[in-house]
Amino acid sequence: QVQLVESGGGLVQVGGSLRLSCAASGRTFSANPMAWFRQAPGKEREFVAGITWSGGSTHADSVKGRFTISRDNTKNTVYLQMNGLKPDDTAVYYCAAKTGTYYLGLVDYEYNYWGQGTQVTVSS
Repeated sequence: QVQLVESGGGLVQVGGSLRLSCAASGRTFSANPMAWFRQAPGKEREFVAGITWSGGSTHADSVKGRFTISRDNTKNTVYLQMNGLKPDDTAVYYCAAKTGTYYLGLVDYEYNYWGQGTQVTVSS
């Protein structure tokens, strides 16, 4: 059974930092793009950052310069380092993986494996 399990979420003050992890099991995603999405209450799920199998990455404009996605293929794990957190970053953060292509997609329907999500709350 393939699973993506996120961890590292929590409550943090404005300007603080968190590091999210997403550990995959059941198959390897070392050759596949992986990404982080988030969904705030009352809003649609949105792309945060994505990374190719070789480490090429892209970040949403809203997090560029503050968040960094990375991956460790030996551990089948992807990370999201979040610095300078703002109240608008409050959301459930989801890890996702897509198979069958090397292309890094920016929309959620392109991804076919998802984690259960981890809550990030930024207090002002």
